[in-house]
Amino acid sequence: MKKIVLGVMVASMALTLVASTSFAAKKKGYAEGSAGAGSISGTVSLKGAAMAPIMENLAKGKNVELCSKHPKAKDGIRPRIKVSAAGGKLKDAVVFIEEIDGGKPWGDGGKFTFDFKDCDITQLMGAVRKPSKAEKKAGGLVKVINHDTDTLHNPHGYSVVGASRKTLFNKPLPSKGDVADVTKNIARLKQKKDKHFFLQCDQHNYMEADARIVWNPYYAITGADGSFKIDGIPAGKYKVTAWQPYVGSSTVEITVGDGAAKADFTLTAK
Repeated sequence: MKKIVLGVMVASMALTLVASTSFAAKKKGYAEGSAGAGSISGTVSLKGAAMAPIMENLAKGKNVELCSKHPKAKDGIRPRIKVSAAGGKLKDAVVFIEEIDGGKPWGDGGKFTFDFKDCDITQLMGAVRKPSKAEKKAGGLVKVINHDTDTLHNPHGYSVVGASRKTLFNKPLPSKGDVADVTKNIARLKQKKDKHFFLQCDQHNYMEADARIVWNPYYAITGADGSFKIDGIPAGKYKVTAWQPYVGSSTVEITVGDGAAKADFTLTAK
């Protein structure tokens, strides 16, 4: 009887150890190491016409004297552009590797500062990430800065999933030079749920910016010509996605060796 009980106990301990090891492996996430010799480059194109700009009447909001002087405003009307494309090439699309166990160090990847200036957000598209425990304590990973004199801005950050929004932070910045370090708030992100970060000023709701929530440093944001390049990739086969929050996404499978791989994407306008 003792042998049977002992055997059951050993088996139970073994199962617990396996389950614990499996859980730890799942929790580990991306491992920083050495960069690979491969790269992926290409372009993201837009099929169809980009959505028309939203024409914002700045005379109807707060801080009219300052906000109406925005460089892109004409007679108090400013275009709010959600999708930017020229010659069929899509600007501000984020291209990223979906899943990769490890590779190059994060460096400044996923570190981002949003500048509130002239009643606008200078960076319309970015990439942010969940901080490590050390980064959560130290701060500085994601910040918002008010550059406007005598103007209250109220950055409100969300994780967007479909039609629902989850508030991550809501920080008033009443004076020029005020900084909201939201690194601790971003630590609430969950890999299986959170993909789209949206930032808006509660005082001037036409001030908007977007970011892709990334889980590894292998990503790039397309320029005005729709081009991108992701480098330092270890050899392997990967799913690579091009994403723009107001157009959609497209995913392809790419095999990367020690040289340059090519990947072109086409997203269809809504």
